[in-house]
Amino acid sequence: MGQMAFEVRVVTGEEIGDELKRALRARDLEDVRIAGLAARFAATRAWDDDGSLSAIDWMRFNCHLTSGVAANLIAVGEAVPLLPESSQAVNEGAIGFAHLISMTRTAEAVGASFDESALLEKARENSPGKFHYTCIHYRHAAARERYEAEQAELVQNRRLKLSTWEDGSLTLSGVLDPVGGAALRTALAPLARKSGAHDDRDVEQRQADALVELASHGEQKAQVQVMSSLETLLGAAGAPAAEMDLCSVPISSTTVERLACDSSITRVLLDSESVVIDVGRAKRVVSGPTKRALNARDGHCRWPGCERPASRSAAHHVVHWIHGGTSDLDNLILLCHRHHW
Repeated sequence: MGQMAFEVRVVTGEEIGDELKRALRARDLEDVRIAGLAARFAATRAWDDDGSLSAIDWMRFNCHLTSGVAANLIAVGEAVPLLPESSQAVNEGAIGFAHLISMTRTAEAVGASFDESALLEKARENSPGKFHYTCIHYRHAAARERYEAEQAELVQNRRLKLSTWEDGSLTLSGVLDPVGGAALRTALAPLARKSGAHDDRDVEQRQADALVELASHGEQKAQVQVMSSLETLLGAAGAPAAEMDLCSVPISSTTVERLACDSSITRVLLDSESVVIDVGRAKRVVSGPTKRALNARDGHCRWPGCERPASRSAAHHVVHWIHGGTSDLDNLILLCHRHHW
């Protein structure tokens, strides 16, 4: 009896990659269908009859989803009929469901001034992560006041909880707004580097040691680099947001103006074509004799009812230097960090 010959076919990495792309494209299309179902379900209010607080709450427990995923599904399902070009692009495989989420959230935030075609071009050219970042700039340009209000709300929601254990150890938990988080990371980064080949501390221990060192030594401000167009710095209508080292999201023009008042920052100004037109070195705007005279005159933060000492306050320009204000004593006032913000 003769032996049968079997051919063993080797599957290449390229073939596996092609199959992966096909599978994920199919999932994008299925996610669009699921989003439509989620929106239709939310509109029925069957979730209310079931005793849930919301459709999102019902989906969390019955569909095994996080609140964020459920909310995005409902939002996209409601927006798909209003985003025909983007929906078609998903069907064609030109963009993914993740792009559609960013498109939806941007349309919600911007309102009547939303331009789907302009953003869709960016979506086709960029990954979902890069496109999300682009959408944030778009929101700042199209609806700056709302974007700034959202950033202000993030500041209001800053929290830091300190708890002491029985052995005296301190635990920290909390949340910072993006700018506050960038400032902390910028200050910790140089102190958290390994001190040499002998340094066997892991990154979390080095960061903890850096925080203690930062709190224990001096008042030197960390240098932060902010990249902004001149139009953004001047608060011009339609200007994009600015960018800040280690900050996870773009920052508003108002935030740039506040940081530029009396911070140790390096500014990088760009023209409308993103070409560098000016790089300013980091420096304290108010220092030396002027700062000492200001400390002596004001004594503490001059916000009504605040007695934060001068050592914990900074010079604030009453008329910002961007708008022609000088660093003379009669244009300065002491404000603590909170009231300077």
